[in-house]
Amino acid sequence: MITGTHAILYSTDAEADRDFLRDVLGFPHVDAGGGWLIFQLPPAELGVHPAEGEPTSELYLMCDDLDATLAELAAKGVQPVGERAEARWGVRAWVALPSGTRLGLYEPRHPVARGL
Repeated sequence: MITGTHAILYSTDAEADRDFLRDVLGFPHVDAGGGWLIFQLPPAELGVHPAEGEPTSELYLMCDDLDATLAELAAKGVQPVGERAEARWGVRAWVALPSGTRLGLYEPRHPVARGL
């Protein structure tokens, strides 16, 4: 039986990105050995969208108020990268991890499954 989701971010500076997830986002974690941190994430849900071109996958951290989340991150020195994207189903923005990897933030405007 499936018991959870394990997401992976590939990074050119894994240690700095782990520090960001631990110290800036405050995610609880365990040390799997040798400083290899595994983070507890907020409840998750999975959507399947039609592909336009080559199939891919994306990772977004959901928030109830994107503007408040961006303001909280800005107070910690984290600035958004790129343009925020608004659609009828939600609004998205991205921040850069120390490695430069973009991490998506998403405020849904549709019913969510995370509370089921």
